[in-house]
Amino acid sequence: MDTAAPRSATGAQTLARGLSALSAVAGAPQGLAVQDVADLLDVHRTIAYRLMSTLVDAGFIAKGDDGRYRGATGLLALRAAGYESLTYATAPVLADLADALGATVALLVIENDEAVALQVLSPRASNYHIAFSMGSRHPLDKGAAGHALMAATAPREGESTEVAETRERGWAITHGQVEPGAWGLAAPVRLPRLGIIACVNVISHREDVVRTSVDRVVETAQRIERLVG
Repeated sequence: MDTAAPRSATGAQTLARGLSALSAVAGAPQGLAVQDVADLLDVHRTIAYRLMSTLVDAGFIAKGDDGRYRGATGLLALRAAGYESLTYATAPVLADLADALGATVALLVIENDEAVALQVLSPRASNYHIAFSMGSRHPLDKGAAGHALMAATAPREGESTEVAETRERGWAITHGQVEPGAWGLAAPVRLPRLGIIACVNVISHREDVVRTSVDRVVETAQRIERLVG
């Protein structure tokens, strides 16, 4: 009796593994080695290598001189579509949060080891709030958003205590790291199916607003994961 899996089932499994590998690489700015992928997928190193080679040939990832795989230009079209879906789905959610807190709320993503504002919404009924532009960027090692984005990736050697603590508790608060005098609060948003790592970020000059909004911001991040992920 032939006990081999049907071709369609085998193909679906291969596709699922390939998508998982692609999502993992897209969410790892430091890159992933073949063994990292094999461990992640719980497969033999040879299978992981074949998957990565296929993704390289398709232009979605590239192998660096250090032997690690990182995102390539083929991801740009996928990310553009993912960003469009993300901004459309999250705008009402973030607008509600901004109005409820009376503070500026942003959705940031990782781009080339920087935190980039994909969407920024200001409270509609507040006359005084901090504002910044979509496309604004800052280093990942600065600010609550940077910590939250880094916490959503695999641990890095030598990463800061703030990032490790953010990964454990699910949110970060900082003061004056990006904007002098400003308080920041951020919670990671993990969207592996889109190959996107994002975070919800609140920025205010009022410490009380930030510190009393942790649960609301974490809940918003989780709601976005359900809506989009």
